[in-house]
Amino acid sequence: MKATVLVRPKPGILDPQGQAVESSLRHLGFAVADARVGRLVDVDLPTDDRDEARAQIERMCEQLLTNPLIESYEIAFADA
Repeated sequence: MKATVLVRPKPGILDPQGQAVESSLRHLGFAVADARVGRLVDVDLPTDDRDEARAQIERMCEQLLTNPLIESYEIAFADA
């Protein structure tokens, strides 16, 4: 089963990369209220059970993919 994990800084956490992107966009003439920079992690698990896959990915996020103190994550599964 294929899934995508979106990792972002939690609200209120300093995001210097996001601030740099926001500033650059404004200098280019784009009206932006806020910009946050995160990362995507694509995983392909050898299971067809969505609940099992979600549980595995959540463990991955807690143990390696995120810093739970300062980052949040969202899991999205690819349509079959």
